[in-house]
Amino acid sequence: MSTASIPDLNIEINSVEDAKRAYEIYATKEQKLDSELHSFIEQHDRQDDKVLSLLKMMPQLQLAHTDAQQLSDMIAFTSALAENISSKVKQLDVTRSRVLECMQRVEDILDLKFCTDGVQTALQNEDYEQAAAHIHRFLSLDKTVLKKSAADSNEGSSLDEAFEKLHEAETQLKAIVMRKFDEAVRDEDVASVERFFKIFPLLNQHNEGLKKFSTYLCSQIADKSQKNLKAAQSVSPSDKRWTVKYADIATLLFEGIARIIEIHQPLVETYYGPGRLFSVIEVIQKECDRQIKRVFDEFKVTREFFKKSSSLQQMNRTPYRTIDRLDPKELDSLLAEITILSTRSQLYLRFIRRRILGDIEISSPDVKKKAEEIARLNKLLKECELSKLMHDLLGTYVTMEEYFMRESIHKAVSMDTIEENALTSSMLDDVFFIAKKCLRRAISSSNADIVCAMLNHATSLLQADFFEVLNEKLKLGFPSSILDFSQAYSVFQSSLQIQPSDIDKSKVEFLPNWHFQAPVISARQESSERQLSSAKKLSQVGDSAL
Repeated sequence: MSTASIPDLNIEINSVEDAKRAYEIYATKEQKLDSELHSFIEQHDRQDDKVLSLLKMMPQLQLAHTDAQQLSDMIAFTSALAENISSKVKQLDVTRSRVLECMQRVEDILDLKFCTDGVQTALQNEDYEQAAAHIHRFLSLDKTVLKKSAADSNEGSSLDEAFEKLHEAETQLKAIVMRKFDEAVRDEDVASVERFFKIFPLLNQHNEGLKKFSTYLCSQIADKSQKNLKAAQSVSPSDKRWTVKYADIATLLFEGIARIIEIHQPLVETYYGPGRLFSVIEVIQKECDRQIKRVFDEFKVTREFFKKSSSLQQMNRTPYRTIDRLDPKELDSLLAEITILSTRSQLYLRFIRRRILGDIEISSPDVKKKAEEIARLNKLLKECELSKLMHDLLGTYVTMEEYFMRESIHKAVSMDTIEENALTSSMLDDVFFIAKKCLRRAISSSNADIVCAMLNHATSLLQADFFEVLNEKLKLGFPSSILDFSQAYSVFQSSLQIQPSDIDKSKVEFLPNWHFQAPVISARQESSERQLSSAKKLSQVGDSAL
């Protein structure tokens, strides 16, 4: 049997079975090829439709291609044109800026000539405001640029001559303004003072103007204060304002300063700009310190302040009753005047703080600069002579007020009586009236430290001295130290109808006083709280009024 092979199938045919298997493989492949061929034939129609559709779109695609090409060419042309225009615009900007600079130089040269001619005419006519305006314009010119322009145009000599004339006019005008301002102050010509005060900033003399104006305001304050102090010396002891005349002088001083600041603050801010008020108030505050020191010195001499203070110190160092005690009545009016001085001082210092803070808010947008200015303000108010004098005065006030309260309470206890039909002895009302009076006086000082100190003293006196008095009466009324409550109730009910012995009298005094003491303390506490609230509201009203 011969052997044959089919190259495409890679099968060797050696037998009939091999031939059958090869036939089956070939038939399967043929069938697959027929299936693919039929599929291609079926898709032929669809492919023809797509080809026809593409053929129909060809003109439109050709048109779109042409338009796209034209658009690309247009964009390229526009880009090149924009590039060219941009360079031209830059050149025009440079040219424009140079033209503006040239025009500005021309205007500056014309202004310089106008100022040179105008300032001489204004000085001859004594029109100092106009002369100052010319100098101000001259000072605002860029001299370096003007000299360069003049050098380019060979006009340097004439420009130097104009500069020399204007500098001479500036020096002359400054001297005139200084002299005229001093003459106006000497003649007390308020209108002229304000007139020349407005000229200083035009000559770039802000600090000089503010210094001279502040000195002028200080002279007004000093004159007025001296007149008030002299008028107070003529007040007789029979006058109803005798006991508070130095508080009145201080009040007039503070109100006068506040009025001066309120009137002249717009003037300073308008012509010198914001942020300048602080320096003016600093100078004014120094004058206020000088004047208030004179008031306090006169007050201490007339009221014998040092003598009374020394007496209290000596009594504190010396055992009780070994020397003559200072009568509390001598301190009553003195203490009242000190609290008024404190109230007026606190009100004035709050006014100063509010005005300067407003000026700082406007002139210092930078947070760091604002913090520095506020620290400077706090230092001014804390270290001024007024604050120091008031601090020393109030330190002695606390000692005097505590002595007044203690001695008055002791006197009330020693003069304790029971009137007919009275629920309590006189001691209870007198003691709490004295405590209330002293606390109200401390509250009226508008000083929190003083209020706290007096509250502590009042509490100590009531808890120690007054409690000891009640405790002694209790021991005297109940020597056995055993309190029979039925007996106590019986004594309380019949206290006003019987004539007791000394022991029974102590019982009668102790029980009603002890019974009514708690409500009185509560009432006094509520009264003190209302007084504190009222003092706070009055302080706020006073701030807005001042």
